[in-house]
Amino acid sequence: MEEVLVRVVVTGASGNVGSAVLRRLVEAGEHDVLGVARRLPSESGPPYDAVSWRSVDLTDDAATAALREAFHGADAVVHLAWGFQPSHDVDYLEALGVGGTRRVLDAVAAADVPHLVHMSSVGAYSPKHDDSPVDESWPTDGVPTSPYSRHKSMAERLLDAHRRSHPDRVVTRLRPGIIGQRNAGSALTRYALPGIVPAGVLGHLPVLPLDRRLTIPVVHADDVATAVHRILETRAPGPFNLSAEPAVTTASIAEVLGARHVQVPSTVLRAVVSLSWHARLQPVDPGWLDLGFAVPLLDTSRAARELGWAPSVDALSVLAETVAGMRDGASGRSPVLRPRSVPRQLLRALRRGPVSRRHEP
Repeated sequence: MEEVLVRVVVTGASGNVGSAVLRRLVEAGEHDVLGVARRLPSESGPPYDAVSWRSVDLTDDAATAALREAFHGADAVVHLAWGFQPSHDVDYLEALGVGGTRRVLDAVAAADVPHLVHMSSVGAYSPKHDDSPVDESWPTDGVPTSPYSRHKSMAERLLDAHRRSHPDRVVTRLRPGIIGQRNAGSALTRYALPGIVPAGVLGHLPVLPLDRRLTIPVVHADDVATAVHRILETRAPGPFNLSAEPAVTTASIAEVLGARHVQVPSTVLRAVVSLSWHARLQPVDPGWLDLGFAVPLLDTSRAARELGWAPSVDALSVLAETVAGMRDGASGRSPVLRPRSVPRQLLRALRRGPVSRRHEP
């Protein structure tokens, strides 16, 4: 009997998580995969050469029709597309994250896709009260001062409305901690460091000025991809937390960086980050700092119980691998994961402005 392939469409398929999901689905060999991205991979090689591609800009009103065509006949849509820069153009980030999610949902409904998997985030959760892990019933009202968190929360409300309107369809939402992997090193450095700063500086930091209260959940991109694969196999609905043990702390970050921790209250650090961001000296908006001190740790027992999921990489190893990737300029074959170089960053900044203002970081 001829094997029937499950047709899966993945938005944001060329990014950090998207590349890991493609690797997992291609490795499984059970799926006919269509990748959707604004900028398509130009180089051949795995996993990109094993899937079909469609270029769609999710901020464009014409995206709904293009998505409807791409989703036609799909057994599932995995929606990963999101934006982190330009941090000084919050309207654009909302148009991509929230508006893009709305267009995906409209196209899913129009194409009658039976299963939607949406990549939410720990950032959708309301601020924590302590370091006790929370389960999926924790409120998803976000952290108001973080644009990323607000937008993830708004996307959750769109999913709620979609479920009410289409109770016969399966909606799964993943709420992972911070996702890392080595090949995302160049992309993360491009988002986090000024263009004139070489990535190698991460290996020569004498001190880490940070509040000791920082505690965040972390998970490897490949483990998130495994969860996506198991969800596609089981069509499991509802939300799932994903993170690895132990929680990443200020002390563990300092250890990985080989730096001495210097206690700086979060209020003082926020003022410095805010001033430098407004002055266009660095690309990270202060909302990310607020989010870091507000996100809860995650109880992942539901994923273990219903998906048989457990992380294969512990959180400290994820942190070490990701930092090493940033320091070494590790990259992938897609435009999002392309290599970072200071000369190229400076040339782009001269032509189109700094990463915090342009739409193609």
